[in-house]
Amino acid sequence: MFNSLTQLIEKVHLGEDATIEFKRDMPRRSNLADEIAAFANAKGGVILIGVDDDSEIVGLDRAELDKVEKTVVEICQDSIEPMVLIFTEKLRIDNKNLLKIEVPRSLFVHKTAKGYFIRQGSTKREMSPEQLARLFQTRSQARTISFDEQFVPNTNQETLKEPLYRRFITEGVAEDEIEDLLLKRRLLVKEGQEICASVAGILMCYDTPDDYLYNSYIQAVLYRGTEKDANYQIDAADICGPLDQQIIEAMKFATRYNAVAAKKDIGRIDMPQYSMRAIFEAIVNAVVHRDYSKSGSKIRLFMFDDRLELYSPGALANTVTVDNLRYSQATRNELLARLLSEITLDDNMRKQVVRRHFLERRGEGVGIILNESEELSGKPPIYEIFDEELRLTIFASHCIPNMILK
Repeated sequence: MFNSLTQLIEKVHLGEDATIEFKRDMPRRSNLADEIAAFANAKGGVILIGVDDDSEIVGLDRAELDKVEKTVVEICQDSIEPMVLIFTEKLRIDNKNLLKIEVPRSLFVHKTAKGYFIRQGSTKREMSPEQLARLFQTRSQARTISFDEQFVPNTNQETLKEPLYRRFITEGVAEDEIEDLLLKRRLLVKEGQEICASVAGILMCYDTPDDYLYNSYIQAVLYRGTEKDANYQIDAADICGPLDQQIIEAMKFATRYNAVAAKKDIGRIDMPQYSMRAIFEAIVNAVVHRDYSKSGSKIRLFMFDDRLELYSPGALANTVTVDNLRYSQATRNELLARLLSEITLDDNMRKQVVRRHFLERRGEGVGIILNESEELSGKPPIYEIFDEELRLTIFASHCIPNMILK
């Protein structure tokens, strides 16, 4: 918004309106949080720090500019729920320093400690119960219909990485046909007059999806013992990247710490703690079915001496319950499921998990998790829901006396 300095200067001369707000200097943290949330709840806008109310550019000194930028980022992370993704830019106009804060229209409804605000004209106003209800309805309906096909603000075709999106379009297409094909595949979507990347486009065709979709990565942790205790944390990794790469890296983490015993009395029989085929199915399910509209949590993979726990944000979709998971099939993110079903696994992973693609879409995944895990450990895995988060617990098999570890 207002990408050229000329356009921005013209807006400054015209004064504040529904799209732009001026601050002479850094306001109180709570007040700035309200302003940012108000723009995010409306159609987005720009806040300029270093311009007073009568459009005079007063500027900030260089040291203050850096401090203000850092504080603004902290406000977006700590004082607004859910956090707001902004874009800051340091500018120099008329030999004076300004901070431009661009706030995109959000996919979510944001609140601060003072409540829910929205931008109306050149001011922010607290929303009435009726306004708030309508905004929640509008944005939640969009997410319920198909969140993975919604647009991501401040993105375009150039946001998507060509080597990644080329996997989903026909080889040899002309350059002028690519945009149309990306639209048909819903990796790009139209938002008004603009063409933006979709949520699925960012998750599958961008190097670091967490830049746009907060917490869209997998956190993996290995503990010594049976409890979550930082003092006994042996290894940890934040697994980022496109979703298919996250699945592969999470599998590598689990494989690295999947202890394998060998039985020697009749040849050599390897007995692992976990079925890697079951873990693969569990990770794929977590990635495909998590609720990406919930930005406050991430997929978490925890390994202990006696069990593996996998947490996925979001309650189960539609009429699926923990009791009928084995027999029911419902996909929260249909577009993501379709894209993952088109990507071929490499030979090593294919042999390990006995399948050709990341997702086969035959509804066999939960059965594989339950059957293969119970066969190894003698205990059935447990699915549980806690605060709209699904937890899967897979129990480790126990080495018997005549086995030796590899």
